[in-house]
Amino acid sequence: MTAEPALQIHKLPEAGEYRIDPERSGVTYASRHMFGLGRVRAEFRVSSGLLNVASTLAGSSASAIIDSASFDSANERRDRDVKGRGLLDVAGFPIIAFSSTGIREDGGAIFLAGIVAMHGVEAAAEVTVLSWDALAPGQIRLTAQANHLDRYSFGITGAGGFVGRYFDLAFRIVAVRSET
Repeated sequence: MTAEPALQIHKLPEAGEYRIDPERSGVTYASRHMFGLGRVRAEFRVSSGLLNVASTLAGSSASAIIDSASFDSANERRDRDVKGRGLLDVAGFPIIAFSSTGIREDGGAIFLAGIVAMHGVEAAAEVTVLSWDALAPGQIRLTAQANHLDRYSFGITGAGGFVGRYFDLAFRIVAVRSET
């Protein structure tokens, strides 16, 4: 699954470890429901994570932890159902984790290969970096997209046609350089 290239990076941010700022970061979830007739959008909070910027793109890496109980679609009943045992089961699986396994540039776009751990299952995913820039000295702003993830690959098969099988995640990340 490769998203369309959308970014060219001419200069990497200053090398170092950057911690994700949970107050200024988040993830948007988008999918279909009701047998594909309706669109669902929701937000998740990013609780922590790291961006390790090396002197080369290939040496860089990323990881993030998402609070699964923070799912918020602005529909209380839907949120309660999604957080329940038939879907996210946030009591049993309180986090969703991403850890990059590789990073590459292709046609001017940057792709993070990685593993998503969700609902007790790990599955491969590719994240397309849409923008990456210095927000201020010692701060990085990153936007990225993971498209067409399959909830069945994570063992989340409940609710049949009422909950879409495929979903997209859009990441808005602000990270601050760690003091060493």
